[in-house]
Amino acid sequence: MAHPHHQRGTDATTPTSSALSISHAHIPRSTHDSNQTGTDDTRRATEMEEANGGVLCRGGTAEAGAGAEAGRAPHVAMLVTPGMGHLIPLAELAKRLAARHGATATLITFASTASATQRAFLASLPPAIASLSLPPVDLSDLPPDAAIETLMSEECARVVPALTGVLSGLKETTRLVAFVADLFGADSFDAAAAAGVARRYLFFPTNLHVLTLILHLPELDVSMPGEFRDLAEPVRLPGCVPIPGPDILSPLQDKSNPCYRWMVHHARRYRDAEAILVNSFDAVEPDVARVLRAPQPGRPPVYNIGPLIKTDAVETDNEPRAPCLWLDRQPPRSVIFVSFGSGGSLPAEQMRELALGLEQSGQRFLWVVRSPSDEGAVNANYYDAESKKDPLPYLPEGFVERTKEVGLLVPSWAPQIKVLAHEATGGFLVHCGWNSVLESLVHGVPMVAWPLFAEQRQNAVMLSEGVGAAIRVPDTKRREEIAAAVREVMAGQGKGAEVRAKVAELQKAAAEGLREGGAATTALDEVVHKWIGGGDK
Repeated sequence: MAHPHHQRGTDATTPTSSALSISHAHIPRSTHDSNQTGTDDTRRATEMEEANGGVLCRGGTAEAGAGAEAGRAPHVAMLVTPGMGHLIPLAELAKRLAARHGATATLITFASTASATQRAFLASLPPAIASLSLPPVDLSDLPPDAAIETLMSEECARVVPALTGVLSGLKETTRLVAFVADLFGADSFDAAAAAGVARRYLFFPTNLHVLTLILHLPELDVSMPGEFRDLAEPVRLPGCVPIPGPDILSPLQDKSNPCYRWMVHHARRYRDAEAILVNSFDAVEPDVARVLRAPQPGRPPVYNIGPLIKTDAVETDNEPRAPCLWLDRQPPRSVIFVSFGSGGSLPAEQMRELALGLEQSGQRFLWVVRSPSDEGAVNANYYDAESKKDPLPYLPEGFVERTKEVGLLVPSWAPQIKVLAHEATGGFLVHCGWNSVLESLVHGVPMVAWPLFAEQRQNAVMLSEGVGAAIRVPDTKRREEIAAAVREVMAGQGKGAEVRAKVAELQKAAAEGLREGGAATTALDEVVHKWIGGGDK
């Protein structure tokens, strides 16, 4: 099956004038709207820009130019590799930089992900956050079954010339203090270097366990001749929960697949970053946080700046209201929310067992249901969150009628933040994508773990065996196993009670870290001080 973002035509050497004109047009001219609490310096900088029509006056003495440069809002360029799970936390980081530090930002996206969902999300961001899409690159030489990780990595490598032009343009039009690339974008450091952007940071949108594995990958690649899935013993890394071989990241499960070599390549490139910003917080993985906080020669410093989750649950005209209206009629903590993220779908047989398991559990449920994945491609919706067909006919006969008093089926999408924040929601059957995990923890919702792809199986081990914030559904996925896990998380007095208590504890810790003087706030302050306080390199 061809992947949705195979692009034909423009290659990476295409002139970037069109991309540059887009970037110029989208540079924020003022931070007033998004920064009511900005500093006096930021207000003065904004007034200076507005007095000049939004453009810094060129010319004059060198001293005057330097003073104007220092007065302008600091600007950060952020490269977002494909997937809403990468875009959302980077956008939240940009919002936090704007609100707390008076910074502006440009989110740079790939042509392959220019979906209606992404466009709507980008359009909703504050004026301080601009966006632009890089020109398409030709990936038609890749095999039709190329892994998503390979597609993302190839696209990033091939777009470096265009990105160099974009960053050079941003240097001309903004006070560009740093370039931030996310986890599949380390090759873009070449573009930043070519454009003369000295501060190059990596943003890691998942957790410290996954980061530790990737940082150790070059040595594991040499020391472990076989496949992870064949290991007799779990993989043990400093500070981490032991991870059974079959649960290691899915792109590492087949060394003959090009995506494995790409992951080893990224691991080496991570060392080129000045620092690594991670969307996690110490309380959820304290041991590995301690290990990574200790300086190590050759490894960039690591900053835990999470949880960064989507915060502005603003209602839109086309947003389904039925889920929340239905939740309003349910008792507190009585509903399990079932969703596999923006990119997940189930094979038909698992979809059937899940339906019958929910019914057998006797619990109320709100299920974001999609048509089954074709040929077992559980990430079939990675680039497009819409269900491919009407999903209801794929459910067991009579299921919809039998469960209509206790369940609500929502095709394709539901407002996840609002559902998790609702007092009627008492559990979350989740694919263990890290954004969804953080959203669950921030809202104090215990989890039933049902991982699908990417790092999700590894996250499920960490959450169930290490953190104690989830109960994992066995890989056999039988209806009685599903029912038992759901009942335990919602109402169990043994393991379920422990999970509910642990999640309540982590909810409190996450909130404390984001307060003034909290760990996440302090870590980000330190990073921004390096960007701004040290002057331009």
